[in-house]
Formats: sequence, structure tokens, C-alpha cells
Amino acid sequence: MTIATPQTPEQMLDCGCPENRGVSRRNLFRMAAVGGLATATTLSGATLAFGAPAGTGTLVVLSLRGGFDGLSAVVPLGDPAYAKARPGIAVAAGQAKKLDSMFGLHPALKPVFKLFDNGTMAAVHAVGQADPTRSHFEAMAEMERAAPDSSLRTGWIDRTLGSLGNPGAFTGTQVGSGSMPDSMIGPNMKFAMNSIAGVKLSVGEDLVPLSRWRSALKTLHAGAAPELRAPMTNALGAVGKMGKLQKGEGRSAKDLGYPETGLGNALHDVARLIKADMGLRVATVDFGNWDMHVNLGKSDGGWMSNQLGEMAKALAAFAAELGADGLKRTTLLTLSEFGRRLEENGSGGLDHGHGNVVLALGGGLKQGVHGRWPGLGASKLVDGDLAGTTDYRSIVSEVLKKRVGVDSTADIFPGFKPKTVGLV
Repeated sequence: MTIATPQTPEQMLDCGCPENRGVSRRNLFRMAAVGGLATATTLSGATLAFGAPAGTGTLVVLSLRGGFDGLSAVVPLGDPAYAKARPGIAVAAGQAKKLDSMFGLHPALKPVFKLFDNGTMAAVHAVGQADPTRSHFEAMAEMERAAPDSSLRTGWIDRTLGSLGNPGAFTGTQVGSGSMPDSMIGPNMKFAMNSIAGVKLSVGEDLVPLSRWRSALKTLHAGAAPELRAPMTNALGAVGKMGKLQKGEGRSAKDLGYPETGLGNALHDVARLIKADMGLRVATVDFGNWDMHVNLGKSDGGWMSNQLGEMAKALAAFAAELGADGLKRTTLLTLSEFGRRLEENGSGGLDHGHGNVVLALGGGLKQGVHGRWPGLGASKLVDGDLAGTTDYRSIVSEVLKKRVGVDSTADIFPGFKPKTVGLV
């Protein structure tokens, strides 16, 4: 599911990234290409992939767009170079939630402290991707295509759906955004919706029942090619399925402890779909506003603290709503295009970097912080950045195979041989 929580115009200008000052030719083509895949009205938030048999595992990808600073979230307190490089914004050891002799959690993540304690959450540090770049658009595009050194132009989630046989009446659904992420670009059918509550026909069913729409379309599309019939057939199928959930409206996101934001509403809808056992296989949720070149803030308040606090509150509510049974068949991973540089800049912020952290939430996780920590000493850095010692595709591969039911990721990540991470 993709819920977009973009930066404000002021924040985008403050960040100083020239990429954010207009629409690039690359993204213009991207938006045009994606527009051809949408099968229903779109809104601003989540991308869902449906169609698997009931009871199978679900992967939720929480995309932290803008370049998430993993060193602020899962803090390398045991590495002396960390505090030295960030005199104004470092998280002090006494303020962090200690995980082990090296790592601690930012205090704003307090809502999920107990999830780390009981093994429902874990992390992989020093995560990167092949051929790193400090361009937001290029890095995210490459991460979502996930096929470097190949001519493939589809996204890895679309290829995942294809490997599962693209089953069901509608395999991919987006909620909350007018354009799907690059990871979902490809031939497998997608469906776009604003929210569960927003999936409805413009003409009320009291005037034209859904059955009459279906009958009319069946007549209209008699003899038509499948690619012409499928979009509207899927759209009407989604209206019917979501109508059942709408009639069974339960407690609101606010009542369940979610923040009253796009992120909170998106994760609430994902949880409802998982609990309804509708065959959801992959959901992507966007949470932006991480491009903190200026005024990142101290650990007891400010931009980073507020962002982490919102995310932690949403994740804690998501876990609580799913409950033990829902978490057994759910794995959420955070992915971001790159991390931030080790050294604090002159504006109290952090410029674009490389290595990052991946947070995981769900069942079947191994407790702790995983991955090989390379260290932050000058000789260990890569152009001033944390080195990426674990390829993010190894993490995703492990989850897809052990938690989602994918037999092989050879066609999903072509030419890549995943290494064991030990997260699952």
C-alpha cells in the first residue's frame, strides 16, 4: 500500500536538493508510464497487491522517502566516531533505549520499545544497494527496479506478483496516490483506491445496482481481449469486495491509537485487509519528509524526533490491531533510497549518504540488530558514509521466501545471489 506523506514545499526548498525543484524528464515518463497501469480512481496513499489464497503471508513495505537517517534511529552508541561526528544532533547514550553493547534506539521510538523487547521488531544495520548514488530519484528508481546491470524495466514487486502466478480477481491495488511506485511497474494488474471507505461507484447503488454494471459490461466486452476486459472487471470486483468491509466498519484509526495522519490511516487500512484474510500479498506504504539537510533537531524534540515519533506510534498501533494471529502472517520492512552522511553539516542537518538501517516488524523474526557492522572510523567509511555491508535484496529475498511463500527470487532479483541475513 502506498500512503504518501510528502514534504512540504518549504521543506523541499530548504533541503537544497536540485532534484526537488521541478519534475525531471525521467519522472515525467515514469508518471506517464504508471498512469497506464492504474485500473480505478486513485488517491494519496497505499498500494496493495491481492490475489493469494487465504492464510498466506503478507509483506508490507514502508518506504521512507527522502533518505532516512538510520544512524539516528538505531544509534551506534558503542562506536566513538558517532558522537564525535555529530556534536549538535547526536543521541546521547543516557537518552537511548539500549539494545546491546553497540546499538540503542532513539527515544522518540518509545512506542515500539516493547516490540523490540519481545522480538516482534528487529533491525538490520549497514544496509545498502549496488552502485549507490546520492540522487533521490535515481537511488529510489534503482531500488524499486532492483535489477542493476539488466535491461528489465519492471519493478521487483510486480515481478514478485508474477512469480506467484498473479492470482485472483485483482492482484495489485494502490490506495492514496495518483501514481504507483516504480516497484509495481509491470504487466501484472493493479487496482488503485483512496482508502477502503473510498472504493465506490460515482453513481450510487440505489440508482444503478452493481449487478447491472456487471451485466452491462459483460455485454459491452463480449469478445473483447482480456487486457481490455480486465480493468473494469477488476474495478467492479474490488467495489464488491470492499463494500463488505465498508459495511463492517469497526473502530476508527484514532480510537485504535494511530496518529491522525496519512500514515496512520494507511496502516489501519492495511491491517483491516490482512485481518479480513482477503489474500493480500504485498502492500507498500509511503512515508516521506526525511530529507533533513537542515535543523534535524535534538533527540528530545525537532524534525527527526517528530517524524520518528509518528512512525513509532503508527507501527505500535498496527501491531496491536493485527494482534498475535495477524502478526504471524505479516512482515513489515522499512526501505529508504539511501542513508545520511556520518558528519553533521553546518546547518544542523545531514546530507545524502549511503548505508542505512532496515526496521522489521512482524512474526518469525530473530531478535536484535543484524548485519555486519563495518564501523565508523575514517578508514571504514565510503566517501564519508556508512558502508553498506548487506544488500537490501538479501533481506527482501529472505522475507519473500520464508514469510510470503515465494519459491525462488531468481527472476525477481535477476543475477543476484542473496546471502543469509538471519533476520527471519
